[in-house]
Amino acid sequence: MGPHDKKLYGTATVGTKGQVVIPSDAREAIGIKPGDRLYVVGSSSKKYVGFIKEEQLRQLIEHITDNVESYKAVLDQNEGK
Repeated sequence: MGPHDKKLYGTATVGTKGQVVIPSDAREAIGIKPGDRLYVVGSSSKKYVGFIKEEQLRQLIEHITDNVESYKAVLDQNEGK
């Protein structure tokens, strides 16, 4: 799947306890299994909510933190210009 693989998987109705059922097509495509921990992300100003699997969030954070020193070096180098 590439950067433009966004898909509308259907609808989910919010129950009285705030619970939603993720459509089976989405669970299969993303590899969500019972017991997986999902983090809820969203924007109150843009009025959206979504989920990210714990392992993907961990990989994202590791990628960012692994490269922090190189990002800082580039910023420091550009400050002098």
